[in-house]
Amino acid sequence: MTRVRVDCFTLSLDGYGAGPDQDIDNPLGVGGKELHQWLLPTRTFQRSLFGKEGGTTGVDDEFAARGFRDVGAWILGRNMFGPVRGEWPDMNWKGWWGDSPPYHVPVFVLTHHARPSIEMEGGTTFHFVTGGIHEALARAREAAAGKDVRIGGGPATIRQYLREGLIDELHLAISPVLLGRGEPLFEGLDLRALGYECVESVASEKATHVVLRRRGHTGA
Repeated sequence: MTRVRVDCFTLSLDGYGAGPDQDIDNPLGVGGKELHQWLLPTRTFQRSLFGKEGGTTGVDDEFAARGFRDVGAWILGRNMFGPVRGEWPDMNWKGWWGDSPPYHVPVFVLTHHARPSIEMEGGTTFHFVTGGIHEALARAREAAAGKDVRIGGGPATIRQYLREGLIDELHLAISPVLLGRGEPLFEGLDLRALGYECVESVASEKATHVVLRRRGHTGA
């Protein structure tokens, strides 16, 4: 059965999932890179992004690896694809990740501005969805062909899916960093009322990993 998941989403201690003032030089917002010191050195991240062997193992790498397991499609907010706002000025920008993004499956990007799909190296194809979160999820479920759909972010996109009760499981990595300002994840949400409960909590030196699950959903 297809699950809808959030994996490896990092939060600061003060609840921000990205820093302020995102631009081409600060894809995660100012200070946002500090959040991901648990993820960047892991064996899974080094292999999936850079094609390198080596990297750290242990709790952080185990959660990173879980995030890629059995994923058949992704959904991203437009900010997760690039820094361009409004109408597409041209079609040259093809995402933050270069010619071979780490997704390797169909990726559905939420946007208000239509754009032709982009086929990348390594099996990633970006599709641009103008019909909202439900259309994106329907298309992602179909593309996943029985595997899971992973919601990659950013915070506003995850909030929309949480508000609708559409996320079955949410893995958060809480980083010991204070951002002060940025994009809050849980603003305006009552997760308890929405049916979510904590089912797992594991700490490493660089993050506390928390898994929330919607009641009535048993997981894999």
